[in-house]
Amino acid sequence: MSHADLSVFSDPRSVAVVGASADPAKWGYWLARGALRGASRREVHLVNAKGATIEGVASVRSLDDLPEAPELVVLCAPAASVPEVVDRALALGTRGFLGITAGIDAAQGEPGLERRLAERIRAAGARLVGPNCLGMYDAATDLELAWGTFAPGHLAVISQSGQLGLELAGLAAHEGLGVSRFVSVGNQVDVTAAELLDDLVTHEQTRAVVLYLESFADARGLVATMARLREAGKPVVVLTVGASEASRAAAQSHTGALTAATDVVRAACRAAGASLVDTPAQAVELAHLLLGGPLPAGRRVAIVSDSGGQGAIAADTFARHALDVPRLSDATRAALAALLPAAAAVANPVDLAGAGEQDLSTYARVVDVLAASGEVDAVVLSGYFGCYGADTPELVERELEVVGALAGVVGDHRRPVVVHSMSHDSVAVQSMREQAVPTLHTIDAVARSLELATTMAEDAGRPVPPAVAAPTAETGKALDYLAGRDRLAAAGVVYPGAAPVRTVEDLRAALQRLAAPYVLKAGWLEHKTEVGGVAVGLADADAAEAAFVAMSGRLGEGEYVLEEMDQQADTVELIVGARRDSSFGPVVLVGLGGVQAELYRDVQIALAPVSETDARAMLAALRAYPLLDGWRGRPAVDVDAAARVVAAVSRLLAEEPDLVECEINPLRVGPEGAVAVDALVLAADRPNDVSGDDA
Repeated sequence: MSHADLSVFSDPRSVAVVGASADPAKWGYWLARGALRGASRREVHLVNAKGATIEGVASVRSLDDLPEAPELVVLCAPAASVPEVVDRALALGTRGFLGITAGIDAAQGEPGLERRLAERIRAAGARLVGPNCLGMYDAATDLELAWGTFAPGHLAVISQSGQLGLELAGLAAHEGLGVSRFVSVGNQVDVTAAELLDDLVTHEQTRAVVLYLESFADARGLVATMARLREAGKPVVVLTVGASEASRAAAQSHTGALTAATDVVRAACRAAGASLVDTPAQAVELAHLLLGGPLPAGRRVAIVSDSGGQGAIAADTFARHALDVPRLSDATRAALAALLPAAAAVANPVDLAGAGEQDLSTYARVVDVLAASGEVDAVVLSGYFGCYGADTPELVERELEVVGALAGVVGDHRRPVVVHSMSHDSVAVQSMREQAVPTLHTIDAVARSLELATTMAEDAGRPVPPAVAAPTAETGKALDYLAGRDRLAAAGVVYPGAAPVRTVEDLRAALQRLAAPYVLKAGWLEHKTEVGGVAVGLADADAAEAAFVAMSGRLGEGEYVLEEMDQQADTVELIVGARRDSSFGPVVLVGLGGVQAELYRDVQIALAPVSETDARAMLAALRAYPLLDGWRGRPAVDVDAAARVVAAVSRLLAEEPDLVECEINPLRVGPEGAVAVDALVLAADRPNDVSGDDA
């Protein structure tokens, strides 16, 4: 079997469950029972050391007793026996192993045994999922080799945590969404989550994917795979915890402190057109929209409600999720008014004022007017709809007719219609979910899911970040200030004039070449401000010399830097930085800068490198962007110049493998351009590296 061919795990010709059990309390029972459910499609063999009869099927005592070589072997035997079982199966010609058993290394007292088993398996042309996994399921091929029961559907679940994966599958089933494929990846000593994800690109029954990972091997490759799924019309929802925390803790700059673990994963998801969520419930809520019809083309939302209070709450909730509830045009308001009582509100939110209760078809007619208007990108129906038939059985059929009409609106206008219903699982709610009208139980879930779906749609056209140079080291040492400046300036970052000074004589010579006012810096210190290593606003030569004498007397000998002071007016200070994440590689950050950067934490993060267009979008997404665009009558600053710096810093780290981290804080951006007045650059440690004066 080739490295990429994983068909043995989705549709094997035969399966042998080693460790099958007749005891319903044991894993071996559930695996055997599930395997037997696919007996009409493939040969199923049960292996039990005592030869027990399981679900009416006789077992054999060992693999050697089978009439044929099983294509897939499920390892549920005691840990101490697994190596022998693997060797016997390989001798027979088995092509795949599903490793349920945990603790193989400990049982044998051999650290690394699991990985050596995986090497033996690969050398024989076979593959291994697991060990220490909870199994797999494929709805299209009647393959059920896991604990629990799965409802068939179109949502794939790939999970590093088996139990969390089962929770996702259970939540999906409870919300009326079935599973197309489930794989618990376990220890990933051979087959990885990325490979299993890639295998879903051509899996016909899968239309959306939920991925849970705790660690990210070959993370850039994973991003590319998620992008391929996106291009195949199969959006990916990601859950994670604590990824890249170690590399963040090791960072030496503000950039490191400001790039939280999940922020890096979120940036990777955006690069792939995927979405990061916080909880399993949120993953399933978003999956409703992804499986339920077209994604919104923009952030304009119309709200229809049979309660003024619920409509107002919805509008406030959408505003908190960066969704727009625009006032409707005169023509659209007139069309709505013709359908509704005089007391109805028609500006947006639309309050039906009892019209829905009088005639259920009003719901669909109002939604149709809004979807056809071209003034909104999605319509949300919030309130009692979905409850009529549950509370009054005589209205079931009438309500279902309206559900069909709502589905027709989606098909006719290719705009999503999302329902917030006070019923959780009425017949009408179930029917809406089946007919591409996603229905959720809270307005919070609707707003959050719409925001995430909208962002996914906005990111759908993004190019996948290219491959980057492999780093020469994961840690580094700070270059002195002038050397760091030189690296950044060579990448296109503008700096003021400067000169190195070690003595008063050096200082006086530099004063002849540079224009006042001046700034004096202790060039070898990483965080100069915190130890008094910066003196600003030195008006003339006398002030500069006095500052040098005082600073050098306090901090000692070293390479100081005399620099021209940037005198731009109406500037905004930004921080621009890049660092290497241990999983995802180089990432770039931009945010509100200065000494309060960590206090404000107003930053945007992306995988590096980024284009100037992407960098400008990062700047526009900052909460502080109004400061750049002209706040309270101040002139707008040169945002394009700032974007050029962000793009340059991102390229520098992506293209220069000896650099580990770099940061400009602050970058002073004014109406005439952007000037960097600081530089922290960490280069990989080398045996003969000389990175400045000892201090």
